[in-house]
Amino acid sequence: MKCDIVIIGAGPAGIFTALELVRGNSRKKIVMVEKGNPMQKRRCPKNITGQCVNCRPYCHITTGFSGAGAFSDGKLSLSCEVGGDLPELIGEELAQKTIEYTDGIYLEFGADSHVEGVGASDKVKQIRSRAIQAGLRLVDCPIRHLGTEKAQEIYLAIQEYLLANGVEILFGWNCADVVLDGKICRGVVLNKAADPSKSMEISADTTVIATGRRGADWLEKLCAEHGISHEPGTVDIGVRVEVRNEILEDVNNVLYESKLIGYPQPFKNKVRTFCQNPGGFVSQENYDNDLAVVNGHSYKSQKSSNTNLAILCSHNFTEPFNQPIAYAQKVGELTNMLGDGHILVQRFGDILDGKRTWQKELSRANVRPTLPDAVAGDITAAMPYRAMTNIIHFMQAMDEVVPGFAGAETLLYSP
Repeated sequence: MKCDIVIIGAGPAGIFTALELVRGNSRKKIVMVEKGNPMQKRRCPKNITGQCVNCRPYCHITTGFSGAGAFSDGKLSLSCEVGGDLPELIGEELAQKTIEYTDGIYLEFGADSHVEGVGASDKVKQIRSRAIQAGLRLVDCPIRHLGTEKAQEIYLAIQEYLLANGVEILFGWNCADVVLDGKICRGVVLNKAADPSKSMEISADTTVIATGRRGADWLEKLCAEHGISHEPGTVDIGVRVEVRNEILEDVNNVLYESKLIGYPQPFKNKVRTFCQNPGGFVSQENYDNDLAVVNGHSYKSQKSSNTNLAILCSHNFTEPFNQPIAYAQKVGELTNMLGDGHILVQRFGDILDGKRTWQKELSRANVRPTLPDAVAGDITAAMPYRAMTNIIHFMQAMDEVVPGFAGAETLLYSP
């Protein structure tokens, strides 16, 4: 097959690459390659079975049009102060303008016009004051909450728009390799996801690799194999925390999502909250090598009695180590081993007491897990000491901002 532009991956990066080309009236032939299913065929069997069945050849939550975004809670953070390194790469002003431009596209495709976390300045000041006293920084970040249901509707509309405007999307194909002519990429080699013996080659003038988190390990290996220079980035290791809604009620009502950052003693790594889901549900995602990873999401209509959020500790490794993704995967694999392939859950009080959590203890607690097939155990047996220490100290600081956050019954999920 021959085309002008081939885009590997139909997650947000790949989608918006195609959107910009179409909206810019490009006359080029565009082909997108996606390992998973189109939006309307994405289904997680767990909704019926009640437990993860380890789908093959890929996880339906992380793979398919829109990537993991289809089953996320669909939150758009509208400030350049949170997220990755984009402000450092292109400047804060351009990063903020780009965020606002992208937000406008979501609105065009049906996103809710309501924005969380704006107004109520006096209450925000009170939360910020407590954060400062605890040694934490509260980041102002308006949030547009799509909800899992609406996110799927929006991405379906975007998919149909791209198809209607001449973009060809090859579903069920996996990128196995790139075709190089010296230092110039001439295209890609694909394998059928369900039958790797079937392959095809696409010749393209321009190749865009947008494989996202799921493809990060593959991309790193590809670069190493072809001698493509690349720099290891920051890797986040952490837990997903779950508490009763009553504990975070004030923060949920005022901010919807609290973006708090700290540098706890003694290691002073950056630790932050991420992806807060009021009335949400803890969920499981499966990656390559049967790695089960915890996540969380929330619906617009269906609500639970709990709020969940991630606490992430950032690690920047130095020479000679240059495999941060592999490091994080090993931590995840060890945790999965302890949980017999399942997500582990442990009460914060048990962590402080140096004991594992038992399933019967969860059944009589105030905080009931919203991930029913999580296995009670001891996440500290797999979590690196540095990361675990940072998380404990950060949670204790959070308790000064949100009393009860570091309560004995607070649940921590890993990996």
